[in-house]
Amino acid sequence: MSDPAAKLDLFLSCRRALVNYATAITGDRTKAEDIVQEAYIRFHPLGREELESIQQPVAYLYRIVRNLALDLGRSEMREQQRHTAPPDWLIPSMFTTPEQACLRSNELEKLAQALDELPQTSRRALEMHRLEGQTLAQIAEQLQVSLATAHRLVRDALVRLARALPEEIASGDVPRD
Repeated sequence: MSDPAAKLDLFLSCRRALVNYATAITGDRTKAEDIVQEAYIRFHPLGREELESIQQPVAYLYRIVRNLALDLGRSEMREQQRHTAPPDWLIPSMFTTPEQACLRSNELEKLAQALDELPQTSRRALEMHRLEGQTLAQIAEQLQVSLATAHRLVRDALVRLARALPEEIASGDVPRD
């Protein structure tokens, strides 16, 4: 089955079933279509020796689809967790002593200074992500950058802010009230 036409014929013969399978895993037909297309892209360039070692190419396609769907689900879960679990230093807290209020005020001054020192694009990406709740895809579209660049802008901004704080606060090792 090293013939590209044979690979395509095999793929097309089970494409609908693969999409249905991926839809059952993801719960979204559009995502399933993308996953099946990616599966074909991964299946198509396999060489003669690789394909001959695969005894059941249809089962192999199903495995590719399953792995891609599960990877997508994990990726979406990580993205969702990032939105729901901000670092401790981003969560407002109440002060019980004047010392705590003073320490927090100093921390906020350092954060404000770090924010002012951020490049404008990084700061805007961070504001859109953390304050406006926009996804990285939305940020990329609005800033007219790639998804990877949007991710890098937000990540770099958060790293700079974390570095502006004492290490024990940035890492969350110090209990907050």
